[in-house]
Amino acid sequence: MFIVVSFLFWFPQFLYVPIFSPYMESLGGKYTFIGIVLSSYGVMQLLCRLPIGIFSDVKKVRKPFIIFGMLVSMFSCVIFLLTDSLGWILGARALAGISAATWVAFTVLYPSYFADHEVHRAMGSISFIVVLAQFLGMSFSGSIVSEWGWKALFLLAVSFSILGVILSLFIFESKEGIEREPLKVKDLAAVIKEPSLLKVALLSILAHSIIFSTMFGFTSNYALYIGFTKSELTWIVFAFMVPHAFATLFMGRVLVPLLGEWNALKTAFFLASVFTILLPFVQSKGLLLAVQIFSGFSLGLIFPLLLGLAIEKIAPEKRATAMGAYQAIYAIGIFAGPFFAGIFNSLMGIKAGFYFVGILGLVAVLLIIIWGKGHAEIAVEKSVDKSKTGT
Repeated sequence: MFIVVSFLFWFPQFLYVPIFSPYMESLGGKYTFIGIVLSSYGVMQLLCRLPIGIFSDVKKVRKPFIIFGMLVSMFSCVIFLLTDSLGWILGARALAGISAATWVAFTVLYPSYFADHEVHRAMGSISFIVVLAQFLGMSFSGSIVSEWGWKALFLLAVSFSILGVILSLFIFESKEGIEREPLKVKDLAAVIKEPSLLKVALLSILAHSIIFSTMFGFTSNYALYIGFTKSELTWIVFAFMVPHAFATLFMGRVLVPLLGEWNALKTAFFLASVFTILLPFVQSKGLLLAVQIFSGFSLGLIFPLLLGLAIEKIAPEKRATAMGAYQAIYAIGIFAGPFFAGIFNSLMGIKAGFYFVGILGLVAVLLIIIWGKGHAEIAVEKSVDKSKTGT
């Protein structure tokens, strides 16, 4: 039931993503305004995620926040369905951001069904569901718009949102769970200042800047610019999302055991950066699809790995707060990436935004090289200590 509700949480929100920028452009929106609308989604997450995480920990419940998120998502889709006003569209996308902020409750309740040593597996599984919802939601957007018009997508989104609200009433949350001490202010400060959490959150800012400026932002506009039709946008989604989904499973089972967490992260960011910078050089449909395949796979490796690292060293009773902090901080990327990409695109053309976020990916690689050395040294020290004590 939890998996189904998680799917229905994201599926309606991503039904319209591939056509969202072209849709606003068709209503007269300029690249700068489109960037503001896209970034409003991140602004609301930045403002709401940490308070939701803290409140969830204080109240010691997750389910009411999940139900609230489903309701807000439904209202967002209803507004999209009923209006053509760019102002109301901005408001609806902001509501979608508030809804997305409640994902912090999802990502804490789901791992509670698993043993502590299975956190990475749990995060890989829930990430796969998110990607599956994104993939299926986005796959047929262009074809549906070509066949039945822009509003057909929003009607579908409303329908699935209503179903999600109903089913969210039946998800399971243990009344007992672990014993939790009341959250203290000093504990909150300690959680937010946890160095590993802040490092992972900064890297997540850069990763979210890339994906929300490209696949969830301006890639569709660029595809139309080089000759794709609206119905052919489906192929863009397939090329990106299939390897993106596969990568979420590949990461925990193959790449991390093979390379280690930080080396896997460095490799994934480097590849994501390279293929983002390559994208605006592509002029043919086939090459664009090829770039999308590699870009989707690279970014699919990054997100579940960061998600697991964010709460790996946090005590279970403080994980909602930690996850709220993490998701609030990386929402800066959801806001800043498309906002500045929109400005660069307006000033220098549609290609400029891709160069901008591609460089951000290289910055992430540099940070991982610096931070990864420290983590490697800690791992070596631990292994030496174990050998000395015979454990």
